[in-house]
This record gives sequence, C-alpha cells and structure tokens, in this order.
Amino acid sequence: MPSQAAELEDLTYAVIGACIEVHQSIGPGLLESVYERCVAIELAHRGLSFERQKSVDLEYRGVTFARALRADFIVEGRVVLELKAARYLHPTHEAQVRTYMYMGGYEAALLVGFHAPALRDGGVRRFTNLRLRPPPGNSSSPPSSPLP
Repeated sequence: MPSQAAELEDLTYAVIGACIEVHQSIGPGLLESVYERCVAIELAHRGLSFERQKSVDLEYRGVTFARALRADFIVEGRVVLELKAARYLHPTHEAQVRTYMYMGGYEAALLVGFHAPALRDGGVRRFTNLRLRPPPGNSSSPPSSPLP
C-alpha cells in the first residue's frame, strides 16, 4: 500500500501531466481563462476530481474572513493548482499559492506559468505544506467572532 506522501506525489505528477498536455496542445500566448477551461477538461479526462475558483478563507488574529481568497483549482481536495498566463513566475505568485495552500489546509500546491516555452523548463513550481492546518471548520479552536 503506497504511503500518503507517494500518493500525493503521484497526484501532483498527474496534475502536472494534465497541464503539460494542455500546453503542448495549445501553446503559450493565450489568456489565463482559456488555460483554465482547457485544464478543467484535461483533469476531468484523467478522472481527477476538482473544484474551480474555490474560495479559501483567511484568518487573522482569530477573525476569519470568509471567501477572502480564490484558488483556480483544488484537485482531489488535496492540491491547490494556480495558473498564470506569464512566462516568468514571480515570487509574488509563489507567495499567493503558498497562502492558498496554508490557509486552506491543503497538502501541496502547483504554480504553472503557461507562457513558458516548455513547462518542464521552469514553468511549474511545486510546494508542500509543512505547516499543515486543519481545513476550515475542522479545527478544535473556538469559532471566531465577526468583526464589529
């Protein structure tokens, strides 16, 4: 029986494979929304479950901001997939996807820049959540109070 780490690695490789298939089929230079629709088709074709434009809550000092963030995809309830129509992935993009991963309690995240000449050459970044938090609603901490 494979370990959870091995299953997560297999899952992220499957998602990367889906993104590579889209990139090889339609190439760089299109809008992010086009890539998002094509990736959704490819993930479904591969039998992977996902949510598009998934809201992620943000918590600060015990106050939860519901639906403050929006990830492009959550795949199999475990992996954040964030797409960019950019040739170069900026540290700001990395911070964004890490925040989604951490705040949502997801195990891993993938950041994909579809304007790279080849995704294998720096167009994909993979992150794992070393500070895994329980998903919203499953923590043992008391519920936060709304803002005054």
